[in-house]
Amino acid sequence: MKSLTAIILMFTISFCQAQSIEKFSIDNGGASVSTGGIQLLYTIGEVNVQEIDAGTVSVSEGFITSGFKIRVNPKVFLQGPLINPATANLMNDDLRQNALIPTISPYEDGATCSASVFDTSGNDAIVDWVWLELRALNDNTTIVKSRSALVQRDGDVVDMDGTSHIEMQAPPNNYYIVIKHRNHLGVMSSNTFGLREEATTTIDFTDNTFLTYGSNAQVQLSSGNTALWSGDLNNDTKIQFSGAGNDVNTLKDFIIANAPLPLLTIPVSGYFNEDLDLNGQAKFSGSDNDSNLVKDIIIGHPLNILGLPTFTITSQVPNN
Repeated sequence: MKSLTAIILMFTISFCQAQSIEKFSIDNGGASVSTGGIQLLYTIGEVNVQEIDAGTVSVSEGFITSGFKIRVNPKVFLQGPLINPATANLMNDDLRQNALIPTISPYEDGATCSASVFDTSGNDAIVDWVWLELRALNDNTTIVKSRSALVQRDGDVVDMDGTSHIEMQAPPNNYYIVIKHRNHLGVMSSNTFGLREEATTTIDFTDNTFLTYGSNAQVQLSSGNTALWSGDLNNDTKIQFSGAGNDVNTLKDFIIANAPLPLLTIPVSGYFNEDLDLNGQAKFSGSDNDSNLVKDIIIGHPLNILGLPTFTITSQVPNN
């Protein structure tokens, strides 16, 4: 791998008679180019703030605004589709098999993929959408860049084509890595990682030796791997079986509102946050119902020493 020496040019040259310059905004632009082991980075998009004024030449401070990207290869397991795995160490892909995964991301960027991405089966079959964040080196509550991505049965987090490593428009730097899911608790790396375009960095949250921020940020599976805690059905960064705003009441209200008849014994099929194990059904009662799964997950938390269903599991990702 070639090492690149980065030269950052951030200046404005003004050929005029005035001895001072005013603050103004110009259109964003800029890029980078590499040759002979040297990387040249430049920008033409900034607020012009005087640094040096020497007659007809002015130099101002600026910021690089485009032309940067990093590559990363995250890996994560979701507890829900591993509760009763059809194949050991692979998440179930029931949502894909039942053609329930939308081609439009459920997250805020509204990213899209081709329906053909969901045709792949086996280890690389898509399980669901996930959300990826890069957080600042000096403040782990600051999100520098975020985007939707897809997760495969083997835990690989991939781009919109269903196979490629993740690419993000962000300057090469050290970042905390965060992965979230719509009804699981998110996780953040305990340390920062140097990310750049020239090398793809692997971040493996499934490895039980990988350091995560906080305490018991993930559940340890019987296989020894770690996974995101499942059961945050109302997406409030907590998993609760009882008390105000608990996830079981969210499930109950959803079933009553969406079942063909307002009966708690009727499951509702589809792509819903209330479907804890991602099997394509939100189910309040009967065998393998999501309500009991919430309770079992809470009782099994290592800090719930007394095994009480009143215990609350809280996300360890710092609020942004």
